[in-house]
Amino acid sequence: MKFLRTPDERFRNLPGYPFSAHYVDVPDGDGSVLRMHYVDEGPRDAPVVLLLHGEPSWSYLYRKMIPPLAEAGLRAVAPDLIGFGKSDKPIDRSDYTYARHVGWVWSFVERTELRDVTLFCQDWGSLIGLRVAAEHPQQFARIAIGNGGLPTGGQQMSEAFLAWRQFSQETPTFPVGAIIDRGCASDLSTEVVAAYDAPFPDETFKTGARAFPALVPVSPDDPAAAANRAAWEVLKRWDKPLLTLFSDKDPITRGGERILQDLVPGAKGQPHRIVRDAAHFLQEDKGEELAAALIDFVRSQ
Repeated sequence: MKFLRTPDERFRNLPGYPFSAHYVDVPDGDGSVLRMHYVDEGPRDAPVVLLLHGEPSWSYLYRKMIPPLAEAGLRAVAPDLIGFGKSDKPIDRSDYTYARHVGWVWSFVERTELRDVTLFCQDWGSLIGLRVAAEHPQQFARIAIGNGGLPTGGQQMSEAFLAWRQFSQETPTFPVGAIIDRGCASDLSTEVVAAYDAPFPDETFKTGARAFPALVPVSPDDPAAAANRAAWEVLKRWDKPLLTLFSDKDPITRGGERILQDLVPGAKGQPHRIVRDAAHFLQEDKGEELAAALIDFVRSQ
């Protein structure tokens, strides 16, 4: 599998991101490996909080949450999905499939030997993370979801998502930093927007970012639909704690928390909350509030 690797100098002196880089090799699916980057802060023997980002962000999205989690005595692990951040970026569009993303994240969990994981996932982090948790439940102690879900192709997709998918496939340039800025309730500084752009020196590095919207199952015969339906059968029996932390200003996922609360047994009696004054990228808008909620979630279970 041919891939690109973003030069390290692109990541120097990013605001609010002082974390050391860690890397692990995961199978690429073609007989070789890809290098996957992750942040790993806090005591190595502490309870693990696995933070999975979505589209088109990277672990920089968690920079406000990682320090308070680590300071609370938890181990905050935030990987960059393949195609994003400091991780390798396959060149060919066909190299990106939903199944491969699930496999890459599971390989990451295996190779970093994460156990009793508290998963926090948002956007595509949820589409991948919920699959991994459902397929390997022994590895996970609890789940928290912010602005995410697990579509099976049978749901009516929002107009906001359909418009986003069309834009992502048709726009000549894919302005990652500007996309994230528009997905926040707060105004991002020029320096922060540039940090979100850092992994992508030019359009050739954005194949994975462009691929994600088209990989969301929108019909029952989508290639990923059957596997997602099987994952839902596991989630409908999931009695470990599951917490929803959805924001009040996200047109794409608004209301999705009710599906999880209604269908997952482990969601009963949990302190679900709507995060006020936050949009799609609620980690950017209310990162410290989310970290505090996760700390309480881990400590109270």
